[in-house]
Amino acid sequence: MHTVKHLKDSSSQPSQKRQLQIGIRGYIPAMLLASLLGTYLDLYFIGNHFYSFPLRPLPSIFSINILFTLAVLPITMMILLIILQRLKGWLKGLFVLCISVAMAAMEKMAETMGMFVHADHWNHLYTFVGYCLFIGLIATFHEWMKFRTK
Repeated sequence: MHTVKHLKDSSSQPSQKRQLQIGIRGYIPAMLLASLLGTYLDLYFIGNHFYSFPLRPLPSIFSINILFTLAVLPITMMILLIILQRLKGWLKGLFVLCISVAMAAMEKMAETMGMFVHADHWNHLYTFVGYCLFIGLIATFHEWMKFRTK
């Protein structure tokens, strides 16, 4: 491997080294919070008959979709946090709004595929607002943890 050194008499500035974040270690607390919060919210809403998961892994043991709460939700939140870190200002809020609209639409599609059943009084606006709050909370927690560890 070849290393290029900065010349002492050169007028150009040496390039700044960027610290690459390899791995997911910095995202683990936020992923765990997303998984726990998602699990408890699902247990609450299923227990109060707001919705149910007819198609789920291990249905005789779990009333929630553990695949979603233990795998899909944390990985998706990590990806969203990576994207949110690259956005500035109002674009972060717009991104969260767009993702929340997409989640409400995907939830409606999951209903048509039989993967999800809502109570008759459910409004998909609840999903939109819920995901806005959920993503905002996880992103705020992630930023707080980053600040705390510095």
